[in-house]
Amino acid sequence: MVSLPAANYLVETRSTDAVEPRERTDFWTEHVGSYQSRMGYRYGRTDDFRGETVRQRTAAYQLVRFRSDEIEYSRTARQVREDPDGDYRLLLPLSGEIILRQDGHEALLTPGTGTLVSFASPFQCLQDASAQAFVLTIPAREVDGPLNRKSPLATALDLSRGLGRVVRSMLDGLYAEREDLTDSQFNAVSDRVVELVCMLATGDDRPDGARHLTDVETVVRRHVRENAADPGLTGTSMARALGWSLRQIQLTLQHAGTTPRDLIREERLRLVRERLRRGDCEHLTITDLAYASGFSSASALSTAFRQRFGVSPREMRKGVRGT
Repeated sequence: MVSLPAANYLVETRSTDAVEPRERTDFWTEHVGSYQSRMGYRYGRTDDFRGETVRQRTAAYQLVRFRSDEIEYSRTARQVREDPDGDYRLLLPLSGEIILRQDGHEALLTPGTGTLVSFASPFQCLQDASAQAFVLTIPAREVDGPLNRKSPLATALDLSRGLGRVVRSMLDGLYAEREDLTDSQFNAVSDRVVELVCMLATGDDRPDGARHLTDVETVVRRHVRENAADPGLTGTSMARALGWSLRQIQLTLQHAGTTPRDLIREERLRLVRERLRRGDCEHLTITDLAYASGFSSASALSTAFRQRFGVSPREMRKGVRGT
């Protein structure tokens, strides 16, 4: 079953029920391999393996909700070399247990926990027969760029409370509304999920003082997101609007690996990217988008956009129209 709510947004459901029992392991290996990088598969049973995936994707993100019988996925050093993939997967169990081993760490994942898995290094992932989970594919630049760091970011994330619970509810919402979303809506929610995951990856298990920094950071990020299009937005104007000192904001963002200037530029670039993907913004020129998103000129936008996303705004718009 395939439906296309929008040109760039795909929803696809696949199940082993579509083939004979003796063909199901081959079907699953080929199916998962069609949208994930090269891995090894070891099945708990080969006579009548059962599994199902519901896949939502755009050119930017992919969310898969899956269930299956017992299986072990693995990625070897050779597979990493021969099939490079630097992107992350946010793995979030909904039922059952999943054991992940990577970079000398082992995490037992159950509902209420999650982890960021890097396909850039070998791993083993073992799931029991009752496991169901979400897997969100996140481009490496969305994690490494904003946080200015490389994997591994975290062994386990607490998704049972606070920001973690918000992440879980947002993924639930993306899945529940899968048939009624547009590409820009799916991407916008995924952007916010990634933002929260990055905060979680650097904010878990810290003392009260550090948690206070996280609270301040949350407010600062929200203010920047809501006012990114304002060309007058600066660290100083932000501090004045929030009633804090500029130094306090600088220290908070320094703790998160960024600066007021970089955060503002990042949010403006996200805003431009979202508008480039929206059909109702096709009439806007790149210059219009630059000024409407807080940039001083089209050239300033194009330079920053290419540095961040590897393509120019015109190239991204052309790619979206061509899908």
